[in-house]
Amino acid sequence: MPLYEHVFISRQDLSNAQAEGLIEHFSTVLSDNGGKVVENEYWGLKTMAYKINKNRKGHYAFLKTDAPASAVQEMERLMRLHDDVMRVMTIKVDAHEEGPSVQMQKREERGERRERRN
Repeated sequence: MPLYEHVFISRQDLSNAQAEGLIEHFSTVLSDNGGKVVENEYWGLKTMAYKINKNRKGHYAFLKTDAPASAVQEMERLMRLHDDVMRVMTIKVDAHEEGPSVQMQKREERGERRERRN
């Protein structure tokens, strides 16, 4: 089955438990339609670059999935209808990276940045 990565942002006035409950809810939607969640991460409440629906912050969540396209479409449809979810982004990938995402790594573990040229 194809591999996907999903990031979604939920409203800032949710509690951490409610935001993590959304991850579980959408994981069950995916598994009910023949897919599976390989890994999920709750990135926490973060400040956004611009306001979305009068919210300055949002709860970020990340899912790595192995699912058929129909299951992903159903999950995205339900995310877009859900009142607590503000944004959704899905990307099809060739392979999932091992270990935690860059967002969850400590600054020392990320590796060296390239130097800027003038």
